[in-house]
Amino acid sequence: MLDDLGTPVGTRGAVHRVVSLVPSLTESLAETAPNLLVGATDWCTHPAGLTVRQIGGTKNPDLAAIIALGPDLVLANEEENRPADLEALRSAGLAVWVTRIRTLEEAFTSLRRTLTLACGLPEPDWLAAVERAWSAPPVTGVRRAVIPIWRKPWMVLGRDTFAGDLLLRLGIRNLYADHPERYPRIPLSDLLAAGADLVVLPDEPYRFTAEDGPGFFPATPAALVSGRHLTWYGPSLAEAPDVLRAALG
Repeated sequence: MLDDLGTPVGTRGAVHRVVSLVPSLTESLAETAPNLLVGATDWCTHPAGLTVRQIGGTKNPDLAAIIALGPDLVLANEEENRPADLEALRSAGLAVWVTRIRTLEEAFTSLRRTLTLACGLPEPDWLAAVERAWSAPPVTGVRRAVIPIWRKPWMVLGRDTFAGDLLLRLGIRNLYADHPERYPRIPLSDLLAAGADLVVLPDEPYRFTAEDGPGFFPATPAALVSGRHLTWYGPSLAEAPDVLRAALG
């Protein structure tokens, strides 16, 4: 079988032990078949009460600990995890499945393939609920926004991002959606001059708060939003439209 990048992934029979290097996929698997999950990153905070072995961060996983867990499958993502780490796990004889998600439709397809094809599970009910939650036509009235994701230095959403696609469906157009980079560094002076109707400030990866964020954009309305509902693909998408609409105003 081929993962989202077209890389062959061979597992030795049925999958009984999985390590996830992606918070979204950790939540997705834990909600579907929690008995399969044996390891996850320090950033895997959902579902609440997750008690599997922590194996470091998404960018600096403890490779020896992962190998020692003896997983049948390791779940990863093309932009959250480093290729060198994934290749090291493959070299140790582990099967690694890598997702690639830039749009909401890609998320639906990738989640379905990951759970049913890679993990050998029945399609979960929550996936149908997620698709229903986003089945309404996109909002027609569009506000122009800048969406910072980091402050030191300032970085924003650029082209081809999952979060940008979600916001567009909710009537928020990313002013940097045509930038050649996906996460460009933009000076604050340029952000202030971009002509935005709104500044969208998520609480991850940089934790923007009411005291650290809106004050840099005194002339532009700011919306503090849940990073999990804006950037995670999985069960949280079922409530994401209502959560994000309430925050965006």
